Amino acid sequence: MARYVIAHYHEVALKGKNRPFFVDRLVANTRRALAEAGLRRASAVYNSILVELDDQAPWEVVQAGLQRVFGLANFARVERCPLELEAIKAAVQRVVEASTFHTFRISARRGDKRFAMTSDELNRELGAFVQSFTRAPVSLKQPDLTVYVEVLAREALVYGEKIAGPGGLPVGSGGRVAALLSGGIDSPVAAYRMLRRGCTVSFIHFHGYPFLDASSKQKAQELVELLDGYQGSSRLYLVPFGEVQRQVVLDAPEPYRTVIYRRLMVRLAGHIARTEGALALVTGDSLGQVASQTLENLAAVDAAAELPLLRPLIGMDKLEIIRQAEQIGTYPISIVADQDCCQLFMPRHPTTHATAAEMLQAEQHLDFDQLARFALDEVEVIDHGRGGRRKERRSLVPVGAGASAITPGGDG
Repeated sequence: MARYVIAHYHEVALKGKNRPFFVDRLVANTRRALAEAGLRRASAVYNSILVELDDQAPWEVVQAGLQRVFGLANFARVERCPLELEAIKAAVQRVVEASTFHTFRISARRGDKRFAMTSDELNRELGAFVQSFTRAPVSLKQPDLTVYVEVLAREALVYGEKIAGPGGLPVGSGGRVAALLSGGIDSPVAAYRMLRRGCTVSFIHFHGYPFLDASSKQKAQELVELLDGYQGSSRLYLVPFGEVQRQVVLDAPEPYRTVIYRRLMVRLAGHIARTEGALALVTGDSLGQVASQTLENLAAVDAAAELPLLRPLIGMDKLEIIRQAEQIGTYPISIVADQDCCQLFMPRHPTTHATAAEMLQAEQHLDFDQLARFALDEVEVIDHGRGGRRKERRSLVPVGAGASAITPGGDG
């Protein structure tokens, strides 16, 4: 015995000659999401994906898996039947009898025009059939139940309730990015939004070792484990930043420390991103939310970056970000108290209007070769995936050129 699910996509269908690439990626991601949920096969059929499951596949697990497949607009359990009117009626009756409703409508779509009846004729015939044994009234605008009938080349598909999917584009279709993951509320949401646009995301977390405890590292791992449900294989880099911050305190003017920290982070993250083949960095910045996120300070940070800096939350306010964090499940993790490196060695009166020229002047006494070694010599690399976690320590300092990882550049 087998059960079937029809999963529809929307944005992917708008693609032109590239559509087969997106569909293939979406099918592969669907198979991955359901690999441990009783999947038999998944294949593309007429702007949708038909999933075949074992009869014992738990529907709650299947539903949760499909709701983590970006690119799916909606999905539903489906009845398959031969292209015969009586067989279609029998399938419609099974769907109707399994539902609770007062009003209904039939929504038939004839994907294969060789079928003798038009969509309107099917709607009328099947509607009259349902009324013959339910006496329920038809409502075309706001029915309690819509019965969908899709006529394909070799069979018909009949189903009722559609469950909303996450939308977006399939992960793996939009290139690789590296997300700076702080452990707070904003950055996991930013990473989620890039996953939803089809990007594969690697994660980079800067922590305050040896001056702070490991609580922020633990939160970063928990956040990546949750977000990994959307892409199936994720890498997290844990970068010690405490000694870097201590050197900045010793060698740079106090008002500029926060912006210097951010500039050093994007330089270091850019170096790590290039080893991953990432084409951009992602941050959780929201314009004007804190002192480091004024337009001037963001521009000063951009000037230090060699890779593009993407800011998916830039126009969102805190309440909007919190609502999305609650929706995707990262909020309960993010609000757990931790010792975040952003709290370490903070200036009393940080500048809010830095310029690139001022930053170069403020950084002139920093030993970038030494800072690169502090941060990159012992990076913890954690791979998350179906096999669990795999952890190793790795030196990412370029051989024979320590300064090349974060040498100032691009500031003009």
